[in-house]
Amino acid sequence: MTTTMPGHGGLPQREDDRPWTDPALPATERVEALLARFTLPEKVAQLSSTWEDIEADGPEVAPGSNHFGRVGDLDETARHGLGQLTRPYGTLPRPALEQAGLLAEHQRQVMAQSRFGIPAMAHDECLTGFTAYGATIYPTSLGMAATFDPELIRQVGEAIGSDMAEAGVHQGLSPVVDVIRDYRWGRCEETFGEDPYLVGEVAEAYVTGLQSAGVYATLKHFAGYSASMGGRNHAPVHTGRREFFDVILPPFERLVAAGVRSVMNSYAEIDGEVPAASRWLLTDVLRERWGFEGTVVSDYWSLPFLVNAHRVAADLPEAGALALRAGMDVELPDQRGFGDALVHAVEQGLVDEDLVDRAVRRVLRQKVELGLLDPDWDPHPPGLRAGELDLDKPESRRLAHAVARSSAVLLSNDGILPLPAAGRIALIGPCADDVRTMFGCYSFPNHVLAERDDLGNGVEAVSLRDALAMELPSVHWEFTEGCPIRDEDRSGIPAAVAACVAADLTVLVVGDKPGMFGIGTSGEGCDVEDLRLPGVQEELIEAVLATGRPVVLVVNSGRPYAVGRFASAAAAMVQVFLPGEEGGRAVAGLLAGKANFSGKLPVQIPTTPGGQPYTYLHPPLGDRQSWLSNLDPTPAFPFGHGLSYTTFEIDLLAVDRELVSTDGEFMVRARVRNTGKVPGAETVQLYAIDPVAQVTRPVRSLLGFAKISLAPGEQATVRFHVHTDRLAFTGLAGRRIVEPGEILLQAGSSSLDTSVRDTVRLVGEQRDATVVRHHAVPVTVERE
Repeated sequence: MTTTMPGHGGLPQREDDRPWTDPALPATERVEALLARFTLPEKVAQLSSTWEDIEADGPEVAPGSNHFGRVGDLDETARHGLGQLTRPYGTLPRPALEQAGLLAEHQRQVMAQSRFGIPAMAHDECLTGFTAYGATIYPTSLGMAATFDPELIRQVGEAIGSDMAEAGVHQGLSPVVDVIRDYRWGRCEETFGEDPYLVGEVAEAYVTGLQSAGVYATLKHFAGYSASMGGRNHAPVHTGRREFFDVILPPFERLVAAGVRSVMNSYAEIDGEVPAASRWLLTDVLRERWGFEGTVVSDYWSLPFLVNAHRVAADLPEAGALALRAGMDVELPDQRGFGDALVHAVEQGLVDEDLVDRAVRRVLRQKVELGLLDPDWDPHPPGLRAGELDLDKPESRRLAHAVARSSAVLLSNDGILPLPAAGRIALIGPCADDVRTMFGCYSFPNHVLAERDDLGNGVEAVSLRDALAMELPSVHWEFTEGCPIRDEDRSGIPAAVAACVAADLTVLVVGDKPGMFGIGTSGEGCDVEDLRLPGVQEELIEAVLATGRPVVLVVNSGRPYAVGRFASAAAAMVQVFLPGEEGGRAVAGLLAGKANFSGKLPVQIPTTPGGQPYTYLHPPLGDRQSWLSNLDPTPAFPFGHGLSYTTFEIDLLAVDRELVSTDGEFMVRARVRNTGKVPGAETVQLYAIDPVAQVTRPVRSLLGFAKISLAPGEQATVRFHVHTDRLAFTGLAGRRIVEPGEILLQAGSSSLDTSVRDTVRLVGEQRDATVVRHHAVPVTVERE
């Protein structure tokens, strides 16, 4: 049998001359058979990408996108084949089916220009859902973390992955597993919070879901990005090695062990070393220590940044050589360092061709795994073949609603909530009637359409104002904005005060409108100098609270703002972290009492704007030191805090043994009961305290958690199965160890509300824990 190969004259080829297309052969044989026939430019092409839809005068959708623009047309950029197509859906507002047709055309062109008919992988963003016009917008990652419900987030990952696979996308640039170190950083909303265990637990669920749908997840940003100086995007990182290994790296290590298929470098620099060119990070740690077998892809334009931002390379050939030697496999979003520049670097002896082969093997292996080299692979995405591509399915909207509902955090409540079903309520605030304030910076409307209100949002979304009117139709609602989100316009404050005085109570909704690179108040490149709310929103809050009327303060934001000083005056406070397209309906239902709050804080809520820089995961000197400093970093609401319309009691904590080997396991049992009158869900949190260690340790750290729904009067026993790997830390010698000694255990409903306690003593020799084998704390629940 013969077939006609696309491109280069369409020369007839025998099937047995193309073993790389044979699914019956081992992947290694298929890869080697193809690699052996590649020329150097064809090899380098597999490490390169192109961004067809980028517009130099379009929205700034990546750092430098307006500056860099396109490299060239596809007939030029894919003349030797192509590794990846960049963001086929996440760049321009086209209907999904039309975009699928364009993607198919691009794939056909790539295959035609390749001597071997090899398609490209397609990648896109998926932080708050598939970043495509008309795709479901879920809550931000910070909101997902606030659910403390990994199974729910696994379903989110699977739903997003299914949509992307249906659209012909192979790789998602998510999740962000950076651990928050400074709330001023604009990208807080993209993370899963400030605790590495919570980040790892939720991220693993998301990755499992996404990859189960056949889409490869990409861990971002490896590593240290979130610890930038001053909370400023693209700033240097001067973290110590213990913070780096004990706080920053654990989520990455855990996800590598869980089988994530791709990792993306950080833009930062760590004590002068640039991750994109760091052999220590990309090879020594990631591959040799952890055993990562996937691909390392560059964050956009990281290779040219080696020249013009970091100044560690003189030109693009040197930048490409540095990155390749370090362990970079694929350049995104185009081919400035891994295109002709890398070919030139090899020809000039700057880099060995064997290193090119190493990266190409990794890329081809993934194309084999995804079926792209199979003889029956179809460039038409499944949705295009079916003639229908619905990216906002009813079941996805229901899932988005469930996540939004589960992520809202009730901070305080003097009994004013739920809202009454009748009467006069003033609704005030700049976030009450603008649906885009509920979307994250990587949602399509805020990412691509920030300055295109004429195109709408692509999805149906209801503002909190409209949702409350539908939820409580007998209430007389009086709405006034009060002030803008960002502009210092105080002219509307007197009208807001008048509305508050005339009403029985007030719902005041403040917070963020995300965007990119300064367009918004939260998101990538939207960093802040302190933790005051944007614009004059705090003046609005002060004026409304000064009336003495009852006020429900709702904060809808991408970072924790220092609103703790309003806690004593507000009748109730609610925190939501940009809850997505169903956020209006979900929050309205909670405020009306049609559903119960169950969210917990994945970050602390500061009391004052200067309560920095410590998160809850701080050493003893991070606590208040009233005899040494007049500044008090004590939070208004601690990590893990969140109330409900019912009450819970955690009244038992017991360890199954007193002595445990430093390489052993123990079981901790806790009991929780719903002591209120309505159903609800409580998250039982287990914390560890190391009272004496060879280096300073956090005052407490999360060991594990379990979210449990209970009927009134119902009781459950939670069992945490803890391996001593979870107690490892980096010791004086710079190695991770498990040290013998006493460990205090506490359980409760937040990091500072731990009502039950016990101890366990680790015995035996100090153990080397350089390689962690047990990242998770399995939990079993028995209802009584």
